[in-house]
Amino acid sequence: TNMSHRLYNEQWHSTQLGLRDLLEWEMPKQPPKPEKNKQAAYDKLATMYVKYIIIFRKLEECYDQMVHSQKRRTIRLVLDSTIGRLLELKEELVKLAILEYQYYDDFMADMKLVPSDLEIPIPKYFTSENAKVLKEREKLLGTVLAKMGPQGSSDTTNENVMTTEEAIKLIQIHERARQGRLRAKFMAQIRLQEERERQAQLRGAPKIDPNAAAIIIQKIWKGYAQRKKTKTLRSSELSFIGMVSTVQPASQKNAAVSLAKKIEEKRRLTQEQYEKEYQEALVTVKEKIKETDGSDMTEQMQDQIRQWFLEVRDATGKFPDYPDAEDGGSAAIFKKREEVAPPAEDEEGGKKGKGKKGKKGKEKGKEKGKKGKKGKKGDEDDDPGFVMPPSNFVPTVNEGCTIYNTVWQDRDERANLLQRHDTELIKQDKRIELESEIRVQVDELMKEELKNLKLAVERDKGKGKKGKKKKGKKGKKGKKGKKGKKEKDLTPDRTMESLYEELVQEGIIIRCPKVRLSDYEGEYSHLATALLQNGTEPMPTTADVRRLITELCILPLGSQIVHEKAPHTKSVVLVGPHGVGKKLLVHAICTETGANLFDLTPGNIATKYPGKSGLNMLLHMVFKVAKAWQPSVVFIEDCERTFMKKVPKSDKADPKRVKKALPKILKGLKPEDRVMIIGATRRPFDAEAKPFCSMYQRIIMLPRPDYGSRMILWKNMLINNGGLITDSLDLSSLAKVTDGYTQHDIHIAVTTVLTEKRIQQLRRKPLVGAEFIPALSKIDPVYEEEEMAFKEWYCKKTPLGKIREAEINKAKEEADDPKGKKGKGKKKKK
Repeated sequence: TNMSHRLYNEQWHSTQLGLRDLLEWEMPKQPPKPEKNKQAAYDKLATMYVKYIIIFRKLEECYDQMVHSQKRRTIRLVLDSTIGRLLELKEELVKLAILEYQYYDDFMADMKLVPSDLEIPIPKYFTSENAKVLKEREKLLGTVLAKMGPQGSSDTTNENVMTTEEAIKLIQIHERARQGRLRAKFMAQIRLQEERERQAQLRGAPKIDPNAAAIIIQKIWKGYAQRKKTKTLRSSELSFIGMVSTVQPASQKNAAVSLAKKIEEKRRLTQEQYEKEYQEALVTVKEKIKETDGSDMTEQMQDQIRQWFLEVRDATGKFPDYPDAEDGGSAAIFKKREEVAPPAEDEEGGKKGKGKKGKKGKEKGKEKGKKGKKGKKGDEDDDPGFVMPPSNFVPTVNEGCTIYNTVWQDRDERANLLQRHDTELIKQDKRIELESEIRVQVDELMKEELKNLKLAVERDKGKGKKGKKKKGKKGKKGKKGKKGKKEKDLTPDRTMESLYEELVQEGIIIRCPKVRLSDYEGEYSHLATALLQNGTEPMPTTADVRRLITELCILPLGSQIVHEKAPHTKSVVLVGPHGVGKKLLVHAICTETGANLFDLTPGNIATKYPGKSGLNMLLHMVFKVAKAWQPSVVFIEDCERTFMKKVPKSDKADPKRVKKALPKILKGLKPEDRVMIIGATRRPFDAEAKPFCSMYQRIIMLPRPDYGSRMILWKNMLINNGGLITDSLDLSSLAKVTDGYTQHDIHIAVTTVLTEKRIQQLRRKPLVGAEFIPALSKIDPVYEEEEMAFKEWYCKKTPLGKIREAEINKAKEEADDPKGKKGKGKKKKK
């Protein structure tokens, strides 16, 4: 364990060095000049983005495995800020490249990274820190579903009902048939045995020389041994040169992984134990300080405040007004003194200061002059250049690095090998906390004392009326502006549990299957940047989809701090053909963040809460529970039906009933509300583009899997469903043949072939590729025309696609126009 403590401390130190380098870029001494070359600006941001991912991965591992409670708090501060900064950079990259998907294969090669290094991890604390709440919610959901009974019991009424006599007759028929088959099999074995005995009697006793028999046995055995040896040597040679995958036995392969997981779980249990000890220490240390130093602190503060009374009275001839609690109370007095103290310097220092100011003023004047001269050139250039907007997270990252440098970097921990909490640090923090608490009490006492002193003086001088006028003025302070109207609560007298229970009973809140984002399997794209440079738009891979879903949905929903300060995404729509995993991704988002899942699919709410008032009540209940028990995901399948121009007469679900209400609710979602609306559609071209795109802020295109992803899918699906991969099964050919088939199609083919009977035959009859062809032939793949329809819709109808298309057309026009080349050749962007 001591080695583990040291490892994570060193890893934390390495992240601080990386952050120090990044902060030099983020917080330069002089403000950076606008970058007019878009490609250069993009490269700089992408490099920072990749470096932040590497730091994020290390910090997440440190926070998950470190046991020191105080260190974990510092790491958490930096970790949340790193996540937020990552999302800010992503937003700027999208604006620069005018692409939702970003490709980093060239940066990966330059920085000598592998694809797994760019995989954004999902912090485990998203669910682990809310484990108790999630268990209680799951328990409540389970009890409500148990009360409702088994789902779909009404469908059994349509089945043919069989009488008791018919059932007995059917059982008798099958039982007699079974006994007949067994009797026939038994009689066949008896006849075979009798035939063998008769043939043996006719042949007589076998006559063979013992030496000849020994030679035959030796020959057979030596042949078998040599073949086995040759096969072993061949397989070892092929595995040595990398021509065959070395599959270890499950026991050996999983031994190291299971051991590592056990150690990780053990460290998490140690974390919980140390956290309890730390919380207890916070209380006990504070009480000890209060017992030993509390009275001294009180007396010292009272003496300081009394001294201030006397100083002000001597200077002004009257007692001062006591500062309000809102202004900081008596602490504000001593802050002002500290601020006033520094200017009291030598006369020479003052002169130097003035000299510097004078020089600065001249320099500013020169700069203004230069700007004035440059103004003419600025008129000629249309593009002002890229300037990084201010960040909400970089100051917090800097604060975390400062805490590390001042507190932890050079701290001697030789006496704390077990990494328990540091009592000295607790004392420092609790002393400050106790001082602020005592100061509140002292302020109340000293206010009364000051009031009595003023009354005593006024009695002597006969000026008792002035104090009353001052009080009258104070009474008018609170009346500033009127707060905006709050939304009317349609269910003020109902508890959140009762609303939750009703929504579960109505099928609006549904139980989410436990699916991880890693279950959305696929390969990384290694040629995307090269294709972009050649003018070809690359199709994103499943690895790119995973990263984008993590950035837009999982990271903001998982952390309250990140959601409040990062770019706010309220709604997302997943667009793609059948079977590409839209529902799986929604379930993965809910599982990874511990979010509630509300189903507002038109077909699900068709007959529920009828009328306008019923719809208002439904939406009110959904978003009231979603905001109270956040994070929450509101899922709308076939969301294009809500925005269709003409609803078919056969569609009786009334999909347009939420068309006007949902955009209004979307506007009302604030950064502190961790609620996201996620739509899914297979036919986005059926919807009206303008309202559809205004409803869903981000449009994520889900492609069919490419060759590399199909290879991984075939391999993993076969293993997960009980299949064995041998040399007789050509996975490469299967992946090539299934071009156009989606993840769901491949899953259907695998489950169709791998029945229980076929799995039992695998040892003597290995799988071959031809077995999957009949199952695949019954499924329609995604044809090229359908894929092109999605691309065309995205380019011509979505806001980002339109801008991207305009940029490409503009670049083509400039390339085709020779006059434009001469005039703007130097400013041409890649």
